[in-house]
Amino acid sequence: MILINLPFLTNKHKPWIETEYQGIVMENDNTVLLNPPLFALDKDAPLHYAGEICGFRVHNGPSGSGTVQFEAVVLDRSTGEGLVRSKEPLDCENQREHSFTIQAYDCGEGPDGANSKKSHKATVHVRVNDVNEFSPVFVERRYEASVPEGRLFDRIVRVEALDADCSPQYSQICFYDIITPNVPFAIDNDGNIKNTEPLDSKHQRVHTFWVTAFDCGKNRAQADAQVVVTVKPSCKPGWMGWTKRVEYTPGSGSIPLFPGLHLETCEETVWNIQATVELQTGHIGKGCDRDSYSDRSVRRLCGAVRGEVDLLPPPSPAANWTSALPTLPSSDSSLVFSFNGSNHVAVVPDPVVSALSGDHFTLQLWMRRGGGNIQPATAPTRGNRKEEETIVCSTVRNDDSFSHYSLSVHGCRLSLFYWPDVAAARPVKFLWKLEQVCDSEWHHLSLSVQFPSVTLYVDGVTFDPALIHDNGAIPNPAPRQRMFIGACWGNNSHFYSLFLASDAVSSYHGLLSGVTVRPGSVEPHSVVECLYACREGLDFGDLETLGSGMKVHVNPSQSVLVLEGDDIESFNRAVQQVTYRNSLRFATPGVRPLKLTTSLRCFNEESCLSLKQLEGYLVVLQPDAPQISLSGVGPHLARPAPEFEGPRGVSLFPELRIVCSLSHAVNTAAQGMEALMSDAVAHTLDGCEVQPLGEELNPEREELLVDMDVVRERGLEIINTTAYIAITGAESISVYEDVLRSVRYRLAKGSARFERRFRLSCSEMNGRYTSNELTLEVNFLHSLDNLYHPSHLLASQQQFLHPSHHAGELSGHTLPNPHRNSVVPGAATVIIMVCVGFLVVMVILGVFRIRSIHRRGEGARGGSKDGSGQWDDSALTIIVNPMETYESRMGISADMEGEGEEEEVAESPEDASDDQRIIVKKEGRDGAARRY
Repeated sequence: MILINLPFLTNKHKPWIETEYQGIVMENDNTVLLNPPLFALDKDAPLHYAGEICGFRVHNGPSGSGTVQFEAVVLDRSTGEGLVRSKEPLDCENQREHSFTIQAYDCGEGPDGANSKKSHKATVHVRVNDVNEFSPVFVERRYEASVPEGRLFDRIVRVEALDADCSPQYSQICFYDIITPNVPFAIDNDGNIKNTEPLDSKHQRVHTFWVTAFDCGKNRAQADAQVVVTVKPSCKPGWMGWTKRVEYTPGSGSIPLFPGLHLETCEETVWNIQATVELQTGHIGKGCDRDSYSDRSVRRLCGAVRGEVDLLPPPSPAANWTSALPTLPSSDSSLVFSFNGSNHVAVVPDPVVSALSGDHFTLQLWMRRGGGNIQPATAPTRGNRKEEETIVCSTVRNDDSFSHYSLSVHGCRLSLFYWPDVAAARPVKFLWKLEQVCDSEWHHLSLSVQFPSVTLYVDGVTFDPALIHDNGAIPNPAPRQRMFIGACWGNNSHFYSLFLASDAVSSYHGLLSGVTVRPGSVEPHSVVECLYACREGLDFGDLETLGSGMKVHVNPSQSVLVLEGDDIESFNRAVQQVTYRNSLRFATPGVRPLKLTTSLRCFNEESCLSLKQLEGYLVVLQPDAPQISLSGVGPHLARPAPEFEGPRGVSLFPELRIVCSLSHAVNTAAQGMEALMSDAVAHTLDGCEVQPLGEELNPEREELLVDMDVVRERGLEIINTTAYIAITGAESISVYEDVLRSVRYRLAKGSARFERRFRLSCSEMNGRYTSNELTLEVNFLHSLDNLYHPSHLLASQQQFLHPSHHAGELSGHTLPNPHRNSVVPGAATVIIMVCVGFLVVMVILGVFRIRSIHRRGEGARGGSKDGSGQWDDSALTIIVNPMETYESRMGISADMEGEGEEEEVAESPEDASDDQRIIVKKEGRDGAARRY
């Protein structure tokens, strides 16, 4: 055997690798390409085992995932070449870069790898390269835009697509494309769409087309996007949908004035919008549609305390101090007096002034400075310049002293000069600066004085005064009661010395109406608001629907409404809820001008829009007229004359009925036509009048009586003259029925009449709607015992000498009870008197004929009854019924010529009294006896 001795093999050196590697791997591959390539060197080479590389170990890197996703393998042990690969496919979109460390180790000293050595750790950075696996996706499937016509735009709308790939090469959208042919639009690589030619809304209002997108790997979008471009007509800033004419049907409540109105700003950014809506009603009454009743009636309806004194009443014999003042027509019930600033002055009589004492009172009036067909006053000279215009100037007695006050206007100022005691106290002036005093419009003033407190209400709104103590040298007024309306008294030397209207100074120039003073406690605020309250005006539909930042304000007279906001959409919704309301059942028809003024504030004040004022009008249509029907009376009323001569007379309208109905058109479905339907409605009358027809009442012989307790209880006013009875005041129909049923007609004793005719009519809304005229003919039934007394017959004949009455109206008479004594119908005329005379002659002839027949009968019987056949006619009374013709016409008697025979009956002397009567019976078909 041969033994060979080998040298001792030892592993002296560690393997060596680079300190850092950069690697790339594709998403669809797992082999990592390293730079520099992976090689491990060992200085023990070429020794077997000790110089060979047995493997590589991968350690966690900064990401902590290297050992999980990557591994390193040895390709050649002798050269130390290695390979890094991923254990599973990598996703660039999930993680684009990876980092880990790698370490090489040799094979050691023998096959078992004993004493193997490891190299240092090297860092490996691996980047995952993207693969174009995703296609672009649009952010929205549909894009919409609107542009005004006639312009070219750099960008109308921008479309956008996204790609889910991780690399810039494949994730970026390289270009977009419009795939719909022949459209006037173009798109750039950023997705901006513009028009290539001006668009015309009339030619095509809406353009619809499709676009697609490509990434840089030329992948097309999964789904195309739709683009819709709406072409708007040329934008003109301003209000759109304005309707110049608005119609209102009375009784329809509230209606929107601008239901389709909206503001177009043409994309101008505004931060404040203010719109003012004005409803002009100055030509209607005193500024708006109010209750068309007298001021006194309105005060009572508003619950005011009674006791006011009218300082400017309608001219009448009892109130003649306003007869010289010119008046103007008014659509409401008030009487408007004109003052020309010079000689138009009303001097209130002392008896009226004496009822106005005290330092607690309420002065109310309607005032309008200038205007109203008033002739301007003569221009004052420089030395005679008027400083003030006095409305009311008054000096009244208070127990043992006198107080004085005057209400004046000067420019736009209202002043109250008050002197509580002209002998001791100091005068005080209360001053208000008011635009309402000088705007030439109607305004309601209520001045409540509870000295030293003074409260002024103008159109229902309270105003505080500026208190001024007047320390000037003012002579005391003369201690005498007096009151002027429209001026004050005095001359240059004696301030309050004269009482003649010709010496009046500080004369008022304008219109006044409803000037009243009520002494005592001041008027409550609620009453003042009610007196001024308009029944029509502007309103807002629903305040809860106001958007954030919106404000709405309405003035007290509801003639001006202001909207303010900062958002266009909210503002447009608010404008569409502005309404007109009129609570009157019978609104005053006519035209109410409308104005809309708009103010805009923009961020760029230089280019901010300026909108012109819009003008229109509201037309209140004619309301359905109510029909006031008077019934239940006459047309004839016949009563015995003695009933009219009683202390209470005879009621003229005991069963009067008043019905108010409203007719309106309804559609009949069966025939497709319109018909009128009347509905009974509850109304308030404001006046009724009873008037004798023909000659006026003779106050010495006849009169009309009214239950004054009912009138006073209801607060109505009554004027009772020989020409008419007028009952006025706003009250219900039932109240007027009660009052009119109490109207009675009374005659003086011995006032022989045969008939009297009366006419009854009622009205409401200040005579705007009137009832039918109910005519009643009153007939006085007289007994012939009195009628044909020689002394009475002459008086009766004298009455028949008056102008003739209608003889044909007897058909409607109310006949008296048939069991009464024989009567003569009160509709007797000259014809009846001729008939009466004829009947008297015929009866006298009949009497002689009866007596002659009676005597012949006695002669035939041979005078069997001597003395008993003597007829004592010393006190003969004949009662004749001249109603025979009248009764025949009424159907009461069916007397036919030749169908009956006359029977004469004479009372025996035994049965006859001193006042014997002859009864003539006439039988008809029914055998009934008629008494003559």
